[in-house]
Amino acid sequence: MKTIEQWLDEYAVSHQNPINKKIHFLAVPLIYLTVFGLLWQIPMPLAGFAEQQINWPLLLCLPVLGFYFSLSFAIGVGMTIFSAAIVLFLRWFESAVMVDVWLASLVLFVLMWILQFVGHHIEGKKPSFFKDLQFLLIGPAWILAFVLRRFGIRY
Repeated sequence: MKTIEQWLDEYAVSHQNPINKKIHFLAVPLIYLTVFGLLWQIPMPLAGFAEQQINWPLLLCLPVLGFYFSLSFAIGVGMTIFSAAIVLFLRWFESAVMVDVWLASLVLFVLMWILQFVGHHIEGKKPSFFKDLQFLLIGPAWILAFVLRRFGIRY
């Protein structure tokens, strides 16, 4: 398994252009959020889970968070906090906004992917996930690593 540094260095190769970087700093966290949102309203077949407000994104993020923790404790903690913030936001959105979570998520998901492909066109390089699908999980870690470095937190 690659180290966090190897993953981030390899991801950074196709993210050098300042415009592409800015696009990714906006689009990657929003895509992560929209994946939760797309899964948010899928009915939970187990009544006990549904009663406890456990839904598909909560269950499916567990192995994802396990992957982040396997790379770095700090990245794992940061992504856990970010994921929890997304859950809180989606619970608020569901009760306060008159648009279905899945519909808003779908629209934002498509727009953010279009924006990312524009960024890669500007960069002149293909998205990293064309090489390895695991890079879909490295994008959020790459942004979080940047934030952690800004605050002097080692990962």
